[in-house]
Amino acid sequence: MAAAIIITADQVKGLREKTGAGMMECKAALQEAEGNQEKAIELLRKKGLASAAKRAGRATANGVVGSYIHMGGKVGVLVEVNCETDFVARTDGFQTLVKELALHIAAADPRFVRREDVPAELLEKEREIYRAQFVDSGKPANVVEKIVEGKIGSFYSQIVLVDQPSVRDPSVSIAQMIAQASAKTGENITVGRFARFKIGEIAD
Repeated sequence: MAAAIIITADQVKGLREKTGAGMMECKAALQEAEGNQEKAIELLRKKGLASAAKRAGRATANGVVGSYIHMGGKVGVLVEVNCETDFVARTDGFQTLVKELALHIAAADPRFVRREDVPAELLEKEREIYRAQFVDSGKPANVVEKIVEGKIGSFYSQIVLVDQPSVRDPSVSIAQMIAQASAKTGENITVGRFARFKIGEIAD
């Protein structure tokens, strides 16, 4: 019988600070991961995402509009983040999430909130560009299409907010960041819309 893994209070504290999960959840994740913090973080993220998925259908009629001004007033962002209750909207954790999202939008310049918002004609235009790169490659059409769809996935991560890696921690996507906040609050959290302004840029 294998010896039980001893999990220290410092390990639990460190994991809690990184993930925001509860102490018991952190301890259980560390035990399951045999003390490996990175594996424990992955386990908590998976559980957080699963929990968020269960809440995804619930209405988000409350929330706040956050703002961020960058570069001495050269870039400004407004973002609407929604949740289920006004109580959660007023919590420090939710307010921090809103600020982080506004800051990220200022830095990463996404164009859409989610994949469904991307116009079909824009995606098809990108696909045509990618296909043209393989016209003389000799690759079978089905192989080219797989490569093209892989490139479309990368395209999404450039222009879609929830697909982008966080500018603060690139190992975490914005979708995961929102899911973690959802797991902490027990509420469905969504980004309603955002607007990014930059001096000299002409709006679409």
